[in-house]
Amino acid sequence: MRSVAIMQPTFSIWCCIPWRLIMLKDIALTSLAAIFGGNDEEPESKEPESEKLLNLYWNRAELKKEFAELRNEKFRLQERLKEQEGATARLEQKLQHLENLLLDSDWVYNIVTFFQLRRLALSGETRLAKFAEQLKQQRELKVQNQLQSQWNEQRAAEAARVEREIGEHRLGVQMLEDRLQVESAREASMSRLARLFFGRSAQARLNELTANIDLAAEQERRLLHRLEEIEKQPPPDTQGLDVATKRLINFMIISFAQQLYLHFCDDELAEQAKQASETSIGAVRYGDKAACDQVLGRIRKQLDSLEKATEFADVLKRRAKMIGEKAVFRTSEDAVPTSASVSTVYAIDKKGQVQTLEINLLRENYWNLNAVVSR
Repeated sequence: MRSVAIMQPTFSIWCCIPWRLIMLKDIALTSLAAIFGGNDEEPESKEPESEKLLNLYWNRAELKKEFAELRNEKFRLQERLKEQEGATARLEQKLQHLENLLLDSDWVYNIVTFFQLRRLALSGETRLAKFAEQLKQQRELKVQNQLQSQWNEQRAAEAARVEREIGEHRLGVQMLEDRLQVESAREASMSRLARLFFGRSAQARLNELTANIDLAAEQERRLLHRLEEIEKQPPPDTQGLDVATKRLINFMIISFAQQLYLHFCDDELAEQAKQASETSIGAVRYGDKAACDQVLGRIRKQLDSLEKATEFADVLKRRAKMIGEKAVFRTSEDAVPTSASVSTVYAIDKKGQVQTLEINLLRENYWNLNAVVSR
């Protein structure tokens, strides 16, 4: 009896365990169904959940992409900041160096001379760039006018041909209409007996003439449409200069650069101006106040005379021709000659006498020549 009493509670516990497991299972399934949706739901309820998951995935990918872009932008801005800080530091050093030079009375006049020589170099660069741009525009306008003229001639010739066809076509239509009137009058004047024997053939001729007139009218409409298309044709696009034209332009540009060099070379101002444009302040000393005043006087004199010098177009053309005769190009597609082949400077006086000296303006890049030549 004692054993039976002991086993009874144990049996009741084991009997209750399955029901507890079933209840826990139901609770878990209910929770999962609440989160992900139960199996007994309709298919329509599953689609929004999958769309939400897909949207979350794409949003995460877009956020990662935007984050990477922001990070790259941050690095780029940091690099730019470092570059700007370096440039600012260099400018501050230059300013400090200039202030130190200005404090020295022996350097004051040299500084003024240095910047006046830079002004001379800048004046030469500006004149050469303006001359080159005007020359290029003139050549481009000339080429464009030639293309426009050829296009106008071709369009006028084609329009005249179509107009002749329209005139000839209208003459043929007029003849067909006259024949139709004649045949209509003849058919109307037939007697009953004649209409009995010749009525069909007369009506066939009338139908044929009417069909030919309709066909001719359609052809005339097509010709008129073609004429309208010709009149509405857009002009040709602007084309670039060919290699031969660019070479001629470059010969003139080099000739003008030589003209500037010859104008300033007597007092060595061309070399000094080039040196001042390429070096930093304080690198060159021009002497005491008297020596600096002499340099400044020569600069003013030569700039004033350059403003008044306008009659050298024939000299430029003659010099450009001589430059072109000796110019050598690396390839057939190059428009800029080799610097060694155009290193001879031609000095042409008022009497037409020519003297030469060897200065490679293209290689030394006088007046920023390499930046203005056509390529």
